[in-house]
Amino acid sequence: MLILVMIEGLVCILMAAPFALGLAALGGMLGYAIQAGYWLNKDTPVMLSIILLFTPAFQGAERCVKPPAETFEVRTAIEVHAPPEKVWNQVVAFAELAPPKELLFRAGIAYPIRAEISGHGVGAVRHCIFSTGPFTEPIEVWDEPRLLRFGVTANPAPLNELSPYGNIQPPHLHGYFVSKQGQFLLRALPGGRTRLEGTTWYQHTMWPGAYWHLWSDYIIHRIHLRVLEHMRATAEASID
Repeated sequence: MLILVMIEGLVCILMAAPFALGLAALGGMLGYAIQAGYWLNKDTPVMLSIILLFTPAFQGAERCVKPPAETFEVRTAIEVHAPPEKVWNQVVAFAELAPPKELLFRAGIAYPIRAEISGHGVGAVRHCIFSTGPFTEPIEVWDEPRLLRFGVTANPAPLNELSPYGNIQPPHLHGYFVSKQGQFLLRALPGGRTRLEGTTWYQHTMWPGAYWHLWSDYIIHRIHLRVLEHMRATAEASID
């Protein structure tokens, strides 16, 4: 277990490395400027005192004054050799998927298992069951067999923490990554085929968002592909 925890921590370090190295380089240049005497010697203690006092104040202000979370959009599309009417049934709800083979999901990132729905049409509630729990998705648009759009009113944790201390719930598992809305769009193609597109709108509060959303976009894209490829296989099998 300790080896697994070490690997999980190493992955986090590698993800943060490009940004952290940039900050480290900036700090190194600042330190070099100080020791090189770019400021007059008599002013150096004053400047260092200002920096030392400013740092905790800046950290406190950053925590109290949070910028509004930006909403990101991820779209993934595949082609299905089945008509939209056959694909639609898989979009609304799908049976349990096989265990994941991707290292990303086996390492702890939440992955979809199955989808269930209660009701029919607008107002029905869809539950997409992930490895960490269910997303609750009230249906907002039911345009059979073209468009299924839903909001998201409950999100499970984005990953399972690997820890020798059992089930832990660190703060970064809750509220830092939030799915807001999703949809499946089906477009009929010649020859009885369908273009199936899945879209997720989400927010995260990790700074800087412009960097971290590259990672979250990739993860969501892999989640989309896991679901869409399962839908394709099931829909195509239904017409064989």
